[in-house]
Amino acid sequence: MFASYLIGLREGLEATLVVSVLIAFLVKSDRKDKLPQVWTGVVAALALSVGFGALLTFTAAHLDHTGQELFDAITSLLAVVFVTWMIFWMRRTARALSKELRGKLTDALQMGSLAVVVMAFLAVAREGLETALLFFASVQGATTTATPLIGISLGLLTSVAIGWGIYRSALKINLTKFFTWTGLLLILVAAGIFKYGVHDLQEANILPGLGTYAFDISAILPADSWWGALLAGMLNITPQPSVLEVLAWVLYLVPTLFLFLRPQRTPAPASTTSSA
Repeated sequence: MFASYLIGLREGLEATLVVSVLIAFLVKSDRKDKLPQVWTGVVAALALSVGFGALLTFTAAHLDHTGQELFDAITSLLAVVFVTWMIFWMRRTARALSKELRGKLTDALQMGSLAVVVMAFLAVAREGLETALLFFASVQGATTTATPLIGISLGLLTSVAIGWGIYRSALKINLTKFFTWTGLLLILVAAGIFKYGVHDLQEANILPGLGTYAFDISAILPADSWWGALLAGMLNITPQPSVLEVLAWVLYLVPTLFLFLRPQRTPAPASTTSSA
């Protein structure tokens, strides 16, 4: 549940912040007449995201065992790519996000109502599609979808509450620190999804070594225990992983953490020269 909650919170807050910036800009600019266009774009983006999630579920349910394993592997690997890109993109642009959105909305207002709808749709649709893909990938190793569904729903509700508090200036939050800490946790989640994607490729007979275990700690980490279920659901840590799964987990986690924790370079100030 925690992994799904984190996905819902992180992606939901990004989408909520986007909508909050757009609405606040229109209200302060005395352009409240354009608010319906913003909400039209938001609703359309949400509908697309739900439809995308339903399509993934429908496709997976109508494949044979090998095809389903391969489909799950592909979606898991795509989810890892998207979440990694999102983590580093938000780390780089969190401080300038509001200014960038206001600039885009100003251009859209000059072009007309349809441009405002499209701009709001594109701003939210990316987060919604990422959420659907990440949620689908994260529940592949779960025994039931009920718990992850509750987790992501609670995460989305929490993000809406935080976004509303920020919009009403009732809540102060350091977004840079928030996205840094949630980024670290999401990297751990993504490493687990990547490990599970490799496992699916082994199940589909695309990669070898399914029965070659790196270790067996089932005696101290029973799969049916609450702590075993917690580690498996949150970080995809299993008591009997294959050598290739462990290798994939380490090869993703170590360099990604190094790049994420590396201090960001700040552009050097332009030097001024004087001529005699």
